[in-house]
Amino acid sequence: MDLTRNPELLDRLASSYALGTLRAGARRRFETLARVHPSVRASALLWQTRIAGLTELQPQQAPDPAVWTRIDNLVRAEQHAQLLGARRVSGQAPADSATWWWSRLGWWRGASAAGAFATVLAVVTGWTLYQQQGAQVVQLQAQLRAVPQEAYVAVLQDDKSKASMLVTFDPRNNRLTLQRVGNYQVASDRSLQLWAIPKSGAPRSLGVLDSDRLLKLAAGEDDVRDVPTLAVSLEPKGGVPGAGGPTGPVLFSGTLIQKM
Repeated sequence: MDLTRNPELLDRLASSYALGTLRAGARRRFETLARVHPSVRASALLWQTRIAGLTELQPQQAPDPAVWTRIDNLVRAEQHAQLLGARRVSGQAPADSATWWWSRLGWWRGASAAGAFATVLAVVTGWTLYQQQGAQVVQLQAQLRAVPQEAYVAVLQDDKSKASMLVTFDPRNNRLTLQRVGNYQVASDRSLQLWAIPKSGAPRSLGVLDSDRLLKLAAGEDDVRDVPTLAVSLEPKGGVPGAGGPTGPVLFSGTLIQKM
């Protein structure tokens, strides 16, 4: 099956890859496809960006007190077992044999009770954690559904095919979002400028980029519809007029993909 011709399957695999649930051979095959196909690489970067943003919204979770109680019980039981083993090896025993045996019997009764309690506690704790995780999964799914679905996406690469910038377009808010994924540094007297390269006609400027790693630009769908390529050029400070096209070298470019 050609994954690039099945957008729904590609989206599911990309989300699983970003969440870490895509394992073993399937994960390696997906990474191989991502190195070859820009659309696969773009979907993976897009989902990684979404997940990274959602993790910042998650509140910190403290361990349940029952977890610490169980750990303390296990540590105490281990200490008692080591002490008993040391006495057996050294041949030390209380003078009163009967008292010693009764004390051993009492200790084992206590250990058995503690073990039974720890088992019940583990089951209860596991069920509690399972419920908490289930609630977190539901919450995460709701947040994912609330994330705007970008209609266009592009991965801009340098001349060595190294990803440098992820570009998405949200038609609901008429917004282009650019996220730097490379480490290119711009001199203080230069600016990066984003261009739409149509099938015919002169390139159109979509905006001048600042030094922020995450940048949002206002744009309409007419600015990106039927545009096969986006490019970023190095221009004088503040950019150049859009009607004239790029005057400096094109540093990054990539195919603009319309998601189905």
